[in-house]
Amino acid sequence: MTKEIERKFLVIGDFKKHAIKSHKISQGYLSTVPERTVRVRLRDHQGFITIKGISNALGTTRFEWEKEIPVSEAENLLLLCEPTIIEKTRYIVPTNDNLYFEVDEFLGENSGLLIAEIELPNENTKFIKPSWLGEEVTGQLKYYNALLAKEPFREW
Repeated sequence: MTKEIERKFLVIGDFKKHAIKSHKISQGYLSTVPERTVRVRLRDHQGFITIKGISNALGTTRFEWEKEIPVSEAENLLLLCEPTIIEKTRYIVPTNDNLYFEVDEFLGENSGLLIAEIELPNENTKFIKPSWLGEEVTGQLKYYNALLAKEPFREW
């Protein structure tokens, strides 16, 4: 089990020209209780199951356990997930300080929503904010993927 430290931001500008790769992602949730979310994900041609603990007060840090599973198992587990399956394209955008933003362009029920996340080595790590980065939404629950599955962006 590892500790995940990340911050989330809305995206307000053109980030795609800076992306070095992208992934197609489908994910669903077997459990969305705040104390533990259990996620099933298909990313390109790989399957994963992930368990995340509750976030700290700032919403920046929580425990995470992830394991790669066969694609066929991920596909079958997605059939058992709570509604709605999240579809998105994830773009990997490097920073000038050897970190990476993961920018999610949501599709389907969450179409129109763009969120950038950056994973940090510790909570006090400074990073350069690119011009396309908008308002910080770290800790705002409605932007968590598990809640976007329950209350999609289109319904806001």
